[in-house]
Amino acid sequence: MVGVGPALVLLSAACFGAMAVFGKLAFAAGVPTDALVLIRFAAAALLLGALLLLRPALRRQEGARDARAVWPAVLIALGLGAFGYAVQASLYFMALERLDAPLVALVLYTFPVMVTVGAVLLGRERLTAARVVALVTASLGTTLVLAGAGGLGFDTVGVLLAFGAAVTYTVYILVADTVLHRLPPVVLTTLVMTGAAAALGIRSLVTGGVVVSFDAAGWFWIGCIVLVSTVTAVLAFFAGLKRTGASTTSILSTFEPVVSAALAAAVLGEMLSPVQILGAVLVLGAAVIVQLRPRQASSDEAPQPALAPAA
Repeated sequence: MVGVGPALVLLSAACFGAMAVFGKLAFAAGVPTDALVLIRFAAAALLLGALLLLRPALRRQEGARDARAVWPAVLIALGLGAFGYAVQASLYFMALERLDAPLVALVLYTFPVMVTVGAVLLGRERLTAARVVALVTASLGTTLVLAGAGGLGFDTVGVLLAFGAAVTYTVYILVADTVLHRLPPVVLTTLVMTGAAAALGIRSLVTGGVVVSFDAAGWFWIGCIVLVSTVTAVLAFFAGLKRTGASTTSILSTFEPVVSAALAAAVLGEMLSPVQILGAVLVLGAAVIVQLRPRQASSDEAPQPALAPAA
């Protein structure tokens, strides 16, 4: 049976995976990319802020904490949005202008390897045999899912941009791992969304603003992106990351392109090839393998309070 932490990460990956289809439908309704990204984060920040006002209990952290110790975590969370989400999204879309989407996603999903290596080098987690097997299996499965789409054009600058997005996301996960136990999950998510919205808002002012005169259908699909692929996805991601640790979370997150491919087949008529189906099976297998750890090792590898030294 899948534990609560892995289940939350898989839910997050499924919600993020749906964004590719929501995005295509939004683009078909005339929504520009810069408007979609800005509205996505701004709306998510407002919704989460309203939730915190209506539910004060969500603002309270377990255990008493000195307010002076919390402020550094607040600044880190804002930075995660401004320099994590905003930069990663910008690099991703710049790469997408030069490369086909499957190749961009394939390069982006090198991040599980980098997160696992980073967590081990930082001394936060141990590189167990199960994690190595799960990582290799998930990476192979992701490669098959994305490569099975065909049409992988190559552009050196585009690949570098996509790899930059992967590096940014790696840093984002490892840094987020240091503030998970210092801020309540909803507060952390709200701050991240606010930081991203602020950075993208400043960029839109510098570049002359964004166009919002698109069809009502465009607003509907943006709403799906905000509610499903942002608010729900990020809340589930942080809650899962807190329970499973960085490397396991990154491995389970490879479920995202599998969901994207399946939804594209169901909604957009982009059928899965036999190679992609095999890749999906491997990714799902990795989600099971990563939990096959001895009971003692599992307790040793729980998310570390060694997050504290980062403060």
